[in-house]
Amino acid sequence: METFNAPDRANVPVDGDERTQLDAWLDFHRATLLRKCDGLTVDQLKVRPVAGSTLSLLGLIRHMTFVEQVWFDTTFAGHDTSDYYKTEGDRDADFNDLDSAALEEVIALYLKSLNDSRKLAAGHSLDELATKPRRGREVHLRWIYVHMIEEYARHNGHADLIRELIDGTTGY
Repeated sequence: METFNAPDRANVPVDGDERTQLDAWLDFHRATLLRKCDGLTVDQLKVRPVAGSTLSLLGLIRHMTFVEQVWFDTTFAGHDTSDYYKTEGDRDADFNDLDSAALEEVIALYLKSLNDSRKLAAGHSLDELATKPRRGREVHLRWIYVHMIEEYARHNGHADLIRELIDGTTGY
C-alpha cells in the first residue's frame, strides 16, 4: 500500500438511546483517526513532526489498536491476550517501532480490533461489570465506552496537529 485511503465515516445520529449514541460516537472517533491519515504515504504516516515526541499517525493507530484490546478483550471480556505491539523491553513499542509491521498489517489488525471490540460488547448491558478489574478498578461497560470516546478524542486532537504539520491539512 503506497498511500492510505480511509473508509467513509458515518454521521452520528442526533437522536437515539444511550447505547445507540455511545456506539455511534465511538465509531465516529474510530473513523476520524483513520480519516486523519487519508491520502498519506507510509513515510508520511511515520513522520514525528514535534521535536522530542514519538507521536506519529501510524503510532497512534498502533496505540489505539492496543487500547481497544486492553479495554474490550482483556478487561471487559477477561481474555488472556498478548499485548499488541508491546514488548518486554519497550512498553511504548506501538509508538517507537514503526517498522515492525507493514501498513497493510497495521490497518488489518486495527480493523480486526474494532470488530472484536464491537462483538465483545454486543448484547451486554452498559451496567455489566468488566470481568477483570484493570489496575484495581472495577468498571462497567458504560465507563469503558465513555473512556474510549475520551481516549480517541484526545488522540484525534494529536492527529489533527500532526496532520497539519505534515501537509497543512486541517478539518474535522
